[in-house]
Amino acid sequence: MNATIRAVEYFYLVVQDRPGEAYRLLSQLAAAEVSLLAFNAIPMGDNRTQLVLFPENSTGLAVAVEKTGLALTGPDRAFIVQGDDHLGALVDFHFKLQAAHVNVYASSGVTDGRGGFGYIMYVRPDDYHHAANVLGVDARDVTVGSPARRTTE
Repeated sequence: MNATIRAVEYFYLVVQDRPGEAYRLLSQLAAAEVSLLAFNAIPMGDNRTQLVLFPENSTGLAVAVEKTGLALTGPDRAFIVQGDDHLGALVDFHFKLQAAHVNVYASSGVTDGRGGFGYIMYVRPDDYHHAANVLGVDARDVTVGSPARRTTE
């Protein structure tokens, strides 16, 4: 199995749930040259949506979002796994974590249609460093612009 695991920071903000809100934010981030590793939108009731942003550079994101007048919350931490897709690609990661009594309390994944996958794993803050150790990722210093990584084969 060939995969890269990154310890990453993520941030979120809440917008009104109406057409164009994600577009407005994403276009402003693109204009500010903010590169995202991942993005997610989660409904929060009838009229609000939480936008979750995984920036390559946390400082750049904060500066760009400040100009929008929106309230950015974070950083929080997660793991992003990218690798070659195959049947059971996520099993080993989950096996290692459950064997170490670490709960993955939320996750999201997708294949790219060309043989690869991307996967985000969220663990509780109290378990984060233990999970990083189990996964072989040095997460002591998730530094801006250079997330901790581990490559498996």
